[in-house]
Amino acid sequence: MEYKKLLIGKNEEDVEMAAKRATIYDASPERESELQNKNNMRRSTRQETGSLTTIVSITIWFILSKKTEPTINTTTATIVVSTAETTILTTSTSFHTTTKNEPKFKKWEQNAITVAGGNRKGQQLNQLNYPYGIFIDKNKNIFIADFDNHRIVEWKYNANQGQIIAGGNGNGSRMDQLNHPTDVIIDQRNQSIIIADFDNRRVIQWLNQTQQILIENIDCVHLALDKHEFLYVSDYKKNEVRRWKIGEYNNEGIVVAGGNEQGTQLNQLSFPTFIFVDEDQSVYVSDRNNYRMMKWKKDAKEGIVVAGGNGEGEELNQFSQPQGLIVNDLSQIYVVDCSNYRVMRWREGKEEGEIVVGGNKRGNQLNQLDHPNGLSFDDEGNLYVADFLNHRIQKFEIIL
Repeated sequence: MEYKKLLIGKNEEDVEMAAKRATIYDASPERESELQNKNNMRRSTRQETGSLTTIVSITIWFILSKKTEPTINTTTATIVVSTAETTILTTSTSFHTTTKNEPKFKKWEQNAITVAGGNRKGQQLNQLNYPYGIFIDKNKNIFIADFDNHRIVEWKYNANQGQIIAGGNGNGSRMDQLNHPTDVIIDQRNQSIIIADFDNRRVIQWLNQTQQILIENIDCVHLALDKHEFLYVSDYKKNEVRRWKIGEYNNEGIVVAGGNEQGTQLNQLSFPTFIFVDEDQSVYVSDRNNYRMMKWKKDAKEGIVVAGGNGEGEELNQFSQPQGLIVNDLSQIYVVDCSNYRVMRWREGKEEGEIVVGGNKRGNQLNQLDHPNGLSFDDEGNLYVADFLNHRIQKFEIIL
């Protein structure tokens, strides 16, 4: 099974246990208590041995073994806030670009507002089931890859429920079906929806309920569009990012990051997930299993470590399963640090990051996250996070 192949463990017993938990999920309180006790035992063992290997938080690997209950890590880092110099900020979610005059080192309310889901996991229109990638349009409508509901839902601004705009016909490979979608973006040229249809191994476009497969036989996780009309796709199995000219998909694309097998060298990636493309067509990659953010300049043969790269951990210079990312025009990198339950900002030239939201242990309170993934900003600078295991989208309002 595909999920099992994604698990990371010290030995076969760990992998088998995690695989079983990833495929047979019981949401009862008794089962959750049992899983939590096992996770605590693993955490204790890991502390005693000094190992940085995560056994069950492994698992979500970019959360595809979504049904696991990961170990709990605690951080005591302090949120750092600076002020007030004004600049122009360009943000993107898989290349939705907006411009706004905002403080150079902005900050956000620490208690979020739930703007989608939050009604336990489920299939109803007011529910989500492991939300993954998200996209915010200029009207603050939220487009969500509703992973385990096999659908894309749109939540209008201030709506109490979403509407299905793609999939929602059960998991499958028909043109009107999706199978564990992991990302969604909007092509502003024609308002079509482009989807990373993960378990169907394809990138598919929906336009007015008409579907077209753009790219096949690709283990796609995340998507990005740039202003030059190129589509970028991360491929976790090939450990690479490829680029296609929009409308020209009858080729293999061009490798723009990785592609040199799995590894730790600067020309390699290990399970790349989220990507971001800046104005210069530099590609930023969440190099998940190397616990680092990589920047590949256009036509570069190797990348540059711009955040993390100090092993897995909860210190301010480390990540544990880095996921969603956005880079502004000051080269400040916003990263969802999934298994540390926080969003971090790394400033250019700094050796460590700072927590901007979360970092209050794992939980479901308004100041907590539980294995967050997708990240986005709206045109006012409000920050949105796909709170995966809480089955909700959280909005952290900017403090002006």
